[in-house]
Amino acid sequence: MTVKKIMQIFRDTAYVRTGGSAEELKCAEYLVSKCAEIGVEAKILPFKVDMAEMRRAELYIDGKPTACRGYLLCGSGEAEAEIYYLRNTDAYSLSQCRGKIVMLDGYLGYWTYQDIVDNGAVGFITYSGNANYSDSEIDLRELRSYVSNGRKILGVNINAKSAISIINGGAKTAKIVIEQDEHEGESRNVVAEIKGETDETVVFTAHYDSTFLSQGAYDNMSGSVGILAAAEYFAKNPPRCSLRFIWCGSEERGLLGSKAYTASLSEEELKKIVLNINLDMIGCIMGRFIACCSAEEKLVHYIEYFAAQRGFGISARTGVYSSDSTPFADKGVPSLSFARLAPENTATIHNSYDTLKVMNGRQMAKDIDFIVAFAESMANGAKCPVDREIPEDVKKKLDYYLFREREKK
Repeated sequence: MTVKKIMQIFRDTAYVRTGGSAEELKCAEYLVSKCAEIGVEAKILPFKVDMAEMRRAELYIDGKPTACRGYLLCGSGEAEAEIYYLRNTDAYSLSQCRGKIVMLDGYLGYWTYQDIVDNGAVGFITYSGNANYSDSEIDLRELRSYVSNGRKILGVNINAKSAISIINGGAKTAKIVIEQDEHEGESRNVVAEIKGETDETVVFTAHYDSTFLSQGAYDNMSGSVGILAAAEYFAKNPPRCSLRFIWCGSEERGLLGSKAYTASLSEEELKKIVLNINLDMIGCIMGRFIACCSAEEKLVHYIEYFAAQRGFGISARTGVYSSDSTPFADKGVPSLSFARLAPENTATIHNSYDTLKVMNGRQMAKDIDFIVAFAESMANGAKCPVDREIPEDVKKKLDYYLFREREKK
């Protein structure tokens, strides 16, 4: 794929496309059309997701209104209580949550949510953005169903500058008012296949949805362009293995597309998948290239040797990557994610600064060339050499990542 084509796709998809939205469907249809242009048939496979329409979201601090966005799927109602800033998550600090609206740093994690609910919190406040940025953006977030597990308390998100003002000013009380309509909706995966000489299958994945504030050029239209370029190459150079290309929907909402896809496969179908290659954030101007392998250690060494042969800098390791490779690994499929990780002061994600400006077409082409060459070495071998057994230490990390077990600090 030429640099010109790569950059045109970024321009064509320069809009917010959250999971389950009309814009996500628009992008899915666009990807289908791009596949048709290279002679590959693609289909849109819908799956069910929880959705919500926010009608009213208000936050009052000591009786004064404060700009906020209500958490989707957190329920509706009112909560008024003393405000408490949870600075630490030790037992004593958590015990002070009872009967209070709790302010939290960072994202609302699964175990933190369970802890504050178990300790009697009646509501929560998170914050996003950066106190040093000139904007006052507020991200729209959701209380994911697998986080709440049916136990909902009201929550809002505010800007970091507001959070500092609340705590610095010694605020005493908070009131949250939420009115929203919750319902079941649809998100979509886009799936294409190139048949090989055998039914051994290498699966490429990349998510194409974005977060509420973001055009998602870096995260992750870059990966979506990457697997489209791979499909274009292999359409012209048929491989021995069969190849499947999945553009995953609703990744930003908790890997929902890849979870739905892997859940739809039978044991027999899963056994045919010998490797998953996931692309999540490649081709940006700055940053280092990495590979995270949810597979045997030998794959790490092979990637390092392969990259060294090609003069391509890389850092590889085993582990679990927070992307669409994880549901495949959890089903026993050897999986890896490739990414080019930029320093936060040169390219950020999940905000309005993730645009075409942080991308470089020439770097995209270089990253794609390496990824395609690696995939070709796997897909054209006499047999995919990667052991299909997920190592025990990776299984343990999957248990932690998927909240089946709590990691001890």
